[in-house]
Amino acid sequence: MIEMKIENDIKLDFNDVLLRPKRSTLSSRSDVSVIREFKFKHSGSTWSGVPVISSNMDTVSSVEMFKSLARNQMLTCFHKYININDIITVCNSNEHEYYNSDYFILSTGITDNDFGNLEKNVKLLTENGIELKFVCIDVANGYMFKLIDFCKRIRELLPNVTLIAGNVVSREITEELVINGKIDIIKVGIGSGAVCTTRLQTGVGMPQLSAVMECADAAHGLNAAIVSDGGICQPGDLGKAFGGGADFVMLGSMLAGHTECPGDLITDTDGSQYKLFYGMSSDTAMNKYHGGVASYRSSEGKTVRVPYKGDVQETINNMLGGVRSTCTYIGASRIKDISKCATFVRVNRQVNTFYK
Repeated sequence: MIEMKIENDIKLDFNDVLLRPKRSTLSSRSDVSVIREFKFKHSGSTWSGVPVISSNMDTVSSVEMFKSLARNQMLTCFHKYININDIITVCNSNEHEYYNSDYFILSTGITDNDFGNLEKNVKLLTENGIELKFVCIDVANGYMFKLIDFCKRIRELLPNVTLIAGNVVSREITEELVINGKIDIIKVGIGSGAVCTTRLQTGVGMPQLSAVMECADAAHGLNAAIVSDGGICQPGDLGKAFGGGADFVMLGSMLAGHTECPGDLITDTDGSQYKLFYGMSSDTAMNKYHGGVASYRSSEGKTVRVPYKGDVQETINNMLGGVRSTCTYIGASRIKDISKCATFVRVNRQVNTFYK
């Protein structure tokens, strides 16, 4: 008889909880600092900024998005197909003090071709006076032995670069990536994105808040960090992610549909405007970059129309306003303190839905 294993303790998503308010000495949202400072475990590098990262999706992270996020001291994670010359042009333009490598991340897959492309891009950046600070080693399934081996290769190639790798949702692989893969920041989340269908296609995943809490506990015990990737639907979810122990939060759908996002602005017959947003494992992405879906795999993403939202700065202001307000409710003077001040309350319903 085959023994099946079931974890009976309840796992939670962001919409399963609210943060309990507490007495606070803060009198205004303006008293809250949204800047965090880090010293990363393996690279030894330091970084200061707002710990929000745009997702490495080609319908989100353009050089125009990089400009807007950098002005707010946020990070842009470029997808691996980005034209490196576009990044070089912006960084060497001297248009703004934050248009530099402190605020962008290059992505790579884990094939030999990916390794070669990363080497080439690093060389081009160096030749143009730009020191690469961050690399994201990005695969949907972070549990493959191949990922650990690839992380070791990248660490040998780039000993002083801060490395991000994932995606994972559990303690043991978080520890493996930090200890043996020499990774500084663990990317947490499987199937939690708005245009990700991994949970439907594979039945695999973990509710995002519980994944963040488990991986954060493991990473912080080793002086490493995590980024919560996926599941953010409202500004309040950022506060919950930070409350669960996330050091950084990665955003896709919240940043989609803006002027700065790649892709045409499409006008429908009724006059409404929208932009396309799709997962990087969707039919759309695989047709674009690989000429179709390989016969041995299936699409694990979807393509949606996102109503046009205008310039991203308004969304950034609203998002950070929400985080500051979270802090005032729970008595946290800094983003860093949210996890120390957070107490979660399990709920059946978050909001009154009388007016939808």
